[in-house]
Amino acid sequence: MSATAGARKRGKPASGAAAGAGAGKRRRKADSAGDRGKSKGGGKMNEEISSDSESESLAPRKPEEEEEELEETAQEKKLRLAKLYLEQLRQQEEEKAEARAFEEDQVAGRLKEDVVSGGRVTQHLSAQIQAPASADIRVLRGHQLSITCLVITPDDSAIFSAAKDCTIIKWSMESGRKLHVIPRAKKGAEGKPPGHSSHVLCMAISSDGKYLASGDRSKLILIWEAQSCQHLYTFTGHRDAVSGLAFRRGTHQLYSTSHDRSVKVWNVAENSYVETLFGHQDAVAALDALSRECCVTAGGRDGTVRVWKIPEESQLVFYGHQGSIDCIHLINEEHMVSGADDGSVALWGLSKKRPLALQREAHGLRGEPGLEQPFWISSVAALLNTDLVATGSHSSCVRLWQCGDGFRQLDLLCDIPLVGFINSLKFSSSGDFLVAGVGQEHRLGRWWRIKEARNSVCIIPLRRVPVPPAAGS
Repeated sequence: MSATAGARKRGKPASGAAAGAGAGKRRRKADSAGDRGKSKGGGKMNEEISSDSESESLAPRKPEEEEEELEETAQEKKLRLAKLYLEQLRQQEEEKAEARAFEEDQVAGRLKEDVVSGGRVTQHLSAQIQAPASADIRVLRGHQLSITCLVITPDDSAIFSAAKDCTIIKWSMESGRKLHVIPRAKKGAEGKPPGHSSHVLCMAISSDGKYLASGDRSKLILIWEAQSCQHLYTFTGHRDAVSGLAFRRGTHQLYSTSHDRSVKVWNVAENSYVETLFGHQDAVAALDALSRECCVTAGGRDGTVRVWKIPEESQLVFYGHQGSIDCIHLINEEHMVSGADDGSVALWGLSKKRPLALQREAHGLRGEPGLEQPFWISSVAALLNTDLVATGSHSSCVRLWQCGDGFRQLDLLCDIPLVGFINSLKFSSSGDFLVAGVGQEHRLGRWWRIKEARNSVCIIPLRRVPVPPAAGS
């Protein structure tokens, strides 16, 4: 077959193919001779030109040009490295200066944050507290039965109280009026407004004031929107009465404990259950937590206080009380206070398995001569990161204590007269007042009934003695 006939069979004109072949031959000759003339071909020829340009960049250079370029490159390299080094030094010094300025600006804020989040900063406020007069105590009445628990919103604007009548009331701190009432729910009533159908034993509010949690004898934990008191959802899982609730500060992680001897962890924001921890040998009576991922529990009649390290799923066990440990509260991240029905109040350090200080018969004795029994300690509270502690019983008073000598002793400051069972105590965030939940009966039972007591929320102002100015100021 001829070349022309072959070209036609491939669908290309013979003249074009021949021209392309000739051009290819001319190009190879031109490259070998150093000729850089332009081709007259189409797109394919343009692609070949591009390849030629790459080969040109790789063409050998004259020795004189290489020496010249090498000398210039060496000088430029030295200059460039010197400039780069100086620039790096300048940037490092600027970063150090910015870091120092940032740290200095953050010192005050960090100290405040430590106080709020439960750091080790301890303020000695107890010596400044002045005993309030009985006429200064504000009494809020609205529950029909004994108050069992209460919480204060983080901004100190409102109080939530709950009682054996299964109701929850939100009070205005300023006016003392009811802002909202969550009524008792009837058992088995579907489609009705949600609420508790049995005694509410514990409550907790998140540190941002968004969520309120309440637990009752019916094994339920109800989650509410704190601002509107709207019911969000219900947590189930405990096998007995829910006796303690606490939010981890700065989060929406909720800890709960129960008479079923367990501690459970929940994520309120995601409406989810996380895990369950076991260890107590009897019904757990109370619980508290701060910003660390751990909580502390009062073990009731098993006679132990336990610190639960949630990530490690481990626990520290503390012994010291002789009776049932019914209440507990963290003072800071390193210390806590607890009370028992043997009348003792204990100060604990998390590094010691025994109390740093133990005040026996903290509220005195009751009964006939020869048959005296100590007043049960029914509630304790501590003003966060200070040395001020409050205890309640049914001895007709609330007592304020000073944690002295590095939390190694408890010194009585004053008595605040209040008749009835002091079932719950809470300090305001500012430390300007103490709120007490008072009832005719103990929050966990009906062993005694004090008829002259009033089921009420009592707001106790805490006035501070002016600190004298330092000499020479």
